[in-house]
Amino acid sequence: MRGLIGLIVLVWLLIGVFAAFQRDYFKTGDANCATAANVALTVVAGPLNYAGVNPKANCNVNVPEPSASGALEIGVAA
Repeated sequence: MRGLIGLIVLVWLLIGVFAAFQRDYFKTGDANCATAANVALTVVAGPLNYAGVNPKANCNVNVPEPSASGALEIGVAA
């Protein structure tokens, strides 16, 4: 039974890799969060890609800005 489930998961992921290949996700030179996430989502979606599912990721990360006061001053107590 475990072997059958493993085989099903393997075939599922291979279908997802084939779908990502058909969408040319492996040919683009963009190496960013959104591209990697789109490839991963497409592979995990597997056969659902052929049922109309088109997973997309948006990687907008709010990075904190440096403070306006400039360099951080560290005082040493004497």
